[in-house]
Amino acid sequence: MGATGTEKSYLGCALGVSANRNFYSTRYIRLPDLFAELAVARGEGSFQKIIKEYKKVKLLILDEWLLLSLSYSEARDLLEIVEARCGRGSTIFCSQFEVKGWYQKIGDETIADAICDRIVHNAYTIILNGDSLRKIKRSVEPE
Repeated sequence: MGATGTEKSYLGCALGVSANRNFYSTRYIRLPDLFAELAVARGEGSFQKIIKEYKKVKLLILDEWLLLSLSYSEARDLLEIVEARCGRGSTIFCSQFEVKGWYQKIGDETIADAICDRIVHNAYTIILNGDSLRKIKRSVEPE
């Protein structure tokens, strides 16, 4: 968890590379891309197949976690993914928001509670503080 530019995605991917080098199946996806994939799968009749694929992955890295508020169908689809993975694999959530802010982003209180309940009880939280590294990198680059 951390502000924009604190390298949450970089850390998540580094952990993913390490897991992959240790022969753990790993998948990285931005949350908006996951929803697009699930919407297409639902339309093509392969939704359950996609859910099973995400269920099998040992480490799933979800970037841009709840950056935008969810529609009801997105919240429902997210619950399907979280439920399918519960107790079966690890998931990294790269987020700018604390868990208490997730409820508002998910929207439906019951679904939000179900999602958060499956995530937070066995979670480790890493908080990244500091200025945006993009800003810092720009200030030290030669002109």
